[in-house]
Amino acid sequence: MNAKQKLREAIDSLYTHGRANTETYTRLVLDCVRQNDIPQAKRLQSHLDIYLEQPTTTFIHNRLLQLFTKSGHLSDARNLFDKLPHRDIFTYNAMLSGYCKLGSVNDLNLFFDGMPFRDSVSYNTVISGLASNGCSKEALKVFVRMQKEGFEFTDYTLVSVLNACSRVLGLRCGKEIHGRIVVFGFGGNVFVWNALVDMYAKCGQIDQARWLFDRMVNKNVVSWNLMISGYMKHGKPNECIDLFREMKVSGLKPDQVTVSNILGAFMRIGNIEGAEELFAEIKEKDKISWTAMIVGYVQNNMEEDALTLFGQMLSENIKADNFTISSIISCCARLASLYHGQVVHAKAVHMGVDNDLLVSSALVDMYSKCGETTDAWTVFTAMPSKNVITWNSMIIGYAHNGMDIVALDLYEEMLQQNLKPDNVTFVGVLSACMHAGLTEQGQKYFDSIRKLHGMTPTLDHYACIINLLGRSGSVDKAVALIEDMEHTPNSLIWSTLLSVCKMCGDIDIGEVAAKHLFELDPFNAEPYVMLSNMYATAGRWQDVASIRSLMKNKKVKKFAAYSWIETGGKFYKFVSEDRSHPESKAIYLQLNKLIRKLQEAGFIPDRSLVLHNVGEDEKYEAICYHSEKLALAFGLIKNPQGRQPIRILKNIRICGDCHVFMKFVSKIMKRPIILRDSNRFHHFVGGQCSCKDLW
Repeated sequence: MNAKQKLREAIDSLYTHGRANTETYTRLVLDCVRQNDIPQAKRLQSHLDIYLEQPTTTFIHNRLLQLFTKSGHLSDARNLFDKLPHRDIFTYNAMLSGYCKLGSVNDLNLFFDGMPFRDSVSYNTVISGLASNGCSKEALKVFVRMQKEGFEFTDYTLVSVLNACSRVLGLRCGKEIHGRIVVFGFGGNVFVWNALVDMYAKCGQIDQARWLFDRMVNKNVVSWNLMISGYMKHGKPNECIDLFREMKVSGLKPDQVTVSNILGAFMRIGNIEGAEELFAEIKEKDKISWTAMIVGYVQNNMEEDALTLFGQMLSENIKADNFTISSIISCCARLASLYHGQVVHAKAVHMGVDNDLLVSSALVDMYSKCGETTDAWTVFTAMPSKNVITWNSMIIGYAHNGMDIVALDLYEEMLQQNLKPDNVTFVGVLSACMHAGLTEQGQKYFDSIRKLHGMTPTLDHYACIINLLGRSGSVDKAVALIEDMEHTPNSLIWSTLLSVCKMCGDIDIGEVAAKHLFELDPFNAEPYVMLSNMYATAGRWQDVASIRSLMKNKKVKKFAAYSWIETGGKFYKFVSEDRSHPESKAIYLQLNKLIRKLQEAGFIPDRSLVLHNVGEDEKYEAICYHSEKLALAFGLIKNPQGRQPIRILKNIRICGDCHVFMKFVSKIMKRPIILRDSNRFHHFVGGQCSCKDLW
């Protein structure tokens, strides 16, 4: 017979014989506590209510009360408390503990204020309860009240209030508590030291945190983790790694928290090999370390590796959480991988996290970036709750997919929901105006940032309105806006101006913008190439040669323009005139057949877009075999009869010739094409593009 059975039989016997003596009740209540047996405790309480109306001691009832509160049975505890004829400080503190455990902050405050007497334990319990339930400011107020009423604080109190300071970034208060620690001699407690290190690190005083850390004589693993985490939050991954090496030398064994932080540090500095070696050394990998590696791969533009690792994680039966799932969905969004995104969506549904705010927002973003705004809207409307990030994802998704008016209507609906827009919201709104060519409306939205919403326009907002003004032919107004900005123009502003100058053919202002970019980012090839192309369009070949000479002297290298396509769950990358693919011969055969077919329908390759002083045949080769055309040909080979759109991604803006080419293909081949370039989506259907040629 086990202990619980014996306990039940003992209480059965109690009901048979009636009243028992105090020793019997005491023994039985302690057995209930030891076995954590709530049903028998309730039966014992009922017997006490009948036969022990006037107890001579509070011990028995207090133990029952403590059992109920520790087990989360607060209503039973309150019921017992209300019946007690005699209550002592232990009785009240047990109830305080129960309210803290269940996070009942309002009841906790009311009960505490109504207590006829308190002790240090009462204050410690309330301070800890408030701090752990997100009420850090209230916890600090109770700490001040505790001192005013003359109660002595303990190590436990100090740890709680320092944690509260960390959460509200209360550096001044934290320093005052530090002073008390020194005065009252609490410096020997490692938990207090850890709380101090954490407080200084979170309040921005990382050097002070390190000073304290170096003087700790009894560091534990938590001490090292807090310091390493502090460095990570302050963007000092190298210091994290150095500290990790010191930790190993000290003889302390890193735990999962240490390892996940160091994996993040390696990834932050681009040391993929170091992260992979450390990850391989972990014998028992948890979801935190797996997620750290997945996020690290995404941060280093290694999305395919992230997807592969996620698959390995699932194969090893590691249960992903909402953060892991949202991270891998974001990875699919960056790749515009609808196939993998749908698979992960199904996994989220299976796990029951598809309605999680973080996951749902990531799904909206993923479907939008795959060009599937209908699916994005389906997820958006099904969400039980939404925040500004979710609304932003949907607004920007519509804007980038050519549904500009829908994006603006959604923004107005967001305002009607009394949600306050943020900086990202206005990037989406202004982008919608920019893509739709709504200059006047865009200017009104830009002005509303300050006038209606009390925000200061950011450089991103200025870039949008400069682009909008430039596209409308008002380059002079764009220049005037830059001159009146409260911000110092950065590379984004000047590159935006250079881009609109290229579009409008304004070489004089373009040269000014390019000069600023040469100074701000001398090794970025883009402004050199853009200015060179402007010269080439104007036939100024001597200036083109000067730019190329300047690039050579400064050792500025052009980045490769490329396109990629997903088919069969795999990704294939192409560059212009690429012949490295194993099926290269078939790809060029397919593309040449397609070009001839389009030429019969009236398509003429635009050789004028080849900005090199070469012969017509060379121009034809250069313009006809751009990376997106090769990707399209490969997609048609792999899926010749499919009804689904062919999806292509390009890392720079699509050129005018390729844009016309894709429109012809969508009409002649009756095949939808979705192409995402560095600026927006282009949905080619029936010879038309969603961008309305305003790209």
